[in-house]
Amino acid sequence: MDKTDAITWKTFKDTLLQNPDLDLQFQYAQGKLVDAAYHITEIKQAPITSVDCGGVLNKWAEIIVQLWVPENEQQLSPMKVSKALSIINVVEKMLPLNPHGLVKIEFGNSSFDTRQMFPDEMIVDETSLTVDLRPNAVQCKAQLRGGTCGTEKPKVQLVNLATPAEACCTPGGSCY
Repeated sequence: MDKTDAITWKTFKDTLLQNPDLDLQFQYAQGKLVDAAYHITEIKQAPITSVDCGGVLNKWAEIIVQLWVPENEQQLSPMKVSKALSIINVVEKMLPLNPHGLVKIEFGNSSFDTRQMFPDEMIVDETSLTVDLRPNAVQCKAQLRGGTCGTEKPKVQLVNLATPAEACCTPGGSCY
């Protein structure tokens, strides 16, 4: 997923605000939902500053929502969107979140290594708002700008150093 396709914090939160009465679910793999007993344990804001392989300085923010499923806790339905919004309100009173920040969801369980994933889309149906997650992919920013990432070899111009025979000195010739 390209960062230009990523969901911003404003879009994410606006979608939540439009659907407060729905169940909030997260799909971390095809057909696999985060267990209904999950908790939102932390919301982090990470300012990122980097220099890419093309020598360009890049800056952006990521808003990371961390999910945790406690062992041996059973729950039939996931939290309501309104509950998630109440957690967000507590966070935003202490930490103003960048509305342009890219949203990532951090999750893992015993059969799925913890990782940060982008919301690919937010699907609303009659009873739930499902955040469909996709793995973060490594990308070359230089190539996204139309440049190269060290993958193209520089072009070498070949020069013929041989000179015509008549310009060379020959044994017995009149070269000095």
